[in-house]
Amino acid sequence: MIEELLPPGVTSSEAFDDAAPAPLFPAEAHLMQGRRAHRRRQFATARACARRCLSDLGRPAAALLPGPGGAPQWPAGVVGSITHCEGYRAAVAAPASVIAALGIDAEPAGPLPRGVLALIASETERAHLAGLASADPRIPWDRVFFSAKEAAYKAWYPATGIWLGFRDATLTLFPDGGFTATLHPPLPPPVDPVYQGRWLAGADLVLTAVAREDRPPPPNATAAGLITSAPPP
Repeated sequence: MIEELLPPGVTSSEAFDDAAPAPLFPAEAHLMQGRRAHRRRQFATARACARRCLSDLGRPAAALLPGPGGAPQWPAGVVGSITHCEGYRAAVAAPASVIAALGIDAEPAGPLPRGVLALIASETERAHLAGLASADPRIPWDRVFFSAKEAAYKAWYPATGIWLGFRDATLTLFPDGGFTATLHPPLPPPVDPVYQGRWLAGADLVLTAVAREDRPPPPNATAAGLITSAPPP
């Protein structure tokens, strides 16, 4: 399913149960000590998906441990993202020379718990979602909205190291399966803060993905005359 949302050059793997988890690296197993059995199985299956992605890229299996912001740290030269929810686990990866940023998210297809939307969406965004729901009430638009913001943040943080909250983004969903997320960091961003993504809503599952293919200019781009304006501080 997730591959439907991804551009060429991105490899993906998904699982709908925990029947084939991967053996964990010692550091990963240590990380899971004391966790509930269900969470350990979920973690192992998601890592199995990630290692299949690495194999598809011709890379050896590696431990994928959370970094300072909680996102998995992929091997040098690889960008990727992992997601899991009840009944679904997935990973995506690509060479960093091809894809600049990746973020995916999976959520159960159903309305958000009461009160959550008011915490994550502005008044303008809530009006936008109300309009979409009026036009097509079959889609759980609030859940797609939540998932799309998650996917955008998952693409943003590893590329910038800048933490953002749900209200630090303005999201527009499109009925054709696309979305735009404009992030509002507290300082001038080191990368373009506008992300384009795709969404998919099935009977039981909502999936979203952001895959940015553009690359930032090289450090000597100004000197080489490739850009004419100074980069943000």
